[in-house]
Amino acid sequence: MNRRSFLVGSVLFAGGAALAGCTSDPLNKNAGAASGAKVTMQQWYHAYGESGTQQAVQRYAQEFTKANPDIAINVSWIAGDYETKLNSAMLTAQAPDLFELGDFRYQNVKNGLLAPLDDVVGPVKADFSPAALDTVTVDGRIYGVKMIDDVMMLYYRKSALQAAGVQPPQTFAELLEATRKLNTGKQKGLYVGTDGVGEAATLLLWSSGGDFFDSSGKKVAFASPEAIAAIGGLKQLHDTGGLLQGYPTDWSDPGAFTAGATAMQWGGLWSLPDIKKALGDDFGVVAWPKFGDAGKQVARVGGWYQLANAKSPNLDAVKKFIDWLWIKNADLQKDWCVKYGFHIPARKEVAARTTEFSSGPAKDAVTISQQNGKSYAGLWNKASATLFLQAATKIANGQADPAAELGDAAKKAQAEVDKQLA
Repeated sequence: MNRRSFLVGSVLFAGGAALAGCTSDPLNKNAGAASGAKVTMQQWYHAYGESGTQQAVQRYAQEFTKANPDIAINVSWIAGDYETKLNSAMLTAQAPDLFELGDFRYQNVKNGLLAPLDDVVGPVKADFSPAALDTVTVDGRIYGVKMIDDVMMLYYRKSALQAAGVQPPQTFAELLEATRKLNTGKQKGLYVGTDGVGEAATLLLWSSGGDFFDSSGKKVAFASPEAIAAIGGLKQLHDTGGLLQGYPTDWSDPGAFTAGATAMQWGGLWSLPDIKKALGDDFGVVAWPKFGDAGKQVARVGGWYQLANAKSPNLDAVKKFIDWLWIKNADLQKDWCVKYGFHIPARKEVAARTTEFSSGPAKDAVTISQQNGKSYAGLWNKASATLFLQAATKIANGQADPAAELGDAAKKAQAEVDKQLA
């Protein structure tokens, strides 16, 4: 796993294998002992694939201890299956005091494993986009602080669209037309994933104004008449003949786009530097087009959160560190986001002061993330997501009636939700 882990993962804290593959930073231990710190917190990170990240988090911890000599931080860098190891650790006395997580789950709050962080986030709540808060908000309380925003959006090749006489699509009807016109044989019009579905079903649902749950947040709603019409758009995309399928790399990799196999591709912000290197200024980004008159343009926003162990004996110190690093220290937030990869600082004010996002498609990506971004609800788990994707795939391939297929999937997904709520 690395910072680009964006797919719906396994349910956290369900139990798992014995702890293994951990590496701790002895510098932090020694610094704490030497300074005579009264509190030593245990902090976990998964082993990022981006060079320099481990050294960065060690440095952040040391700088905090220098400013707060009574509190030391022992950073553990967890290699391998991070979530399984965290699952196991959280059930023991060796559980970390604070840790990061990409896939937030409602059930962790229900089980009393996470501490609310409203007192940390509250003073700057308006500085976070709704997508950064919605996922970690349960019954009106906030349980995580967003560290980075990884927005997913639609990349398009400027020269290809100009040659075909089409504009970057703003509506689903325009997307269908562009996908059809941009199909030249050697180059397809649109790539959403090797299976021809990817995240398109979710995007169609959201762009129609719908969602996975109704306003209560607990009733599955992806089988409403409006949702059925929108997700049925998958078949329309396939019928254009311009959808690229079966490419060796999936949508999370920009290979199909940079190689000219497709004129448009759904992809992540993390690919932008590579696309810029390959294509120069011959590309742009837009949100997923709106579906129908009541729809809206959307983009999915993933990323990582800092969470606190509700059972930590050092909870005050944990909150003090989270506030210091992820709320007050803008320079380190910028350092974390752009010096070892390419990610948007979660706080709007910090993103506005990050020069790497001051122009071009990178600047557009920030706007898309903050104005069009949506994220999965905490109740939306792997089991429900699998049911939804299986139904969407059948609809896309013309193998099922959308209403019947989505209705059946929604009933099964509701059963999965009810298990979490029970």
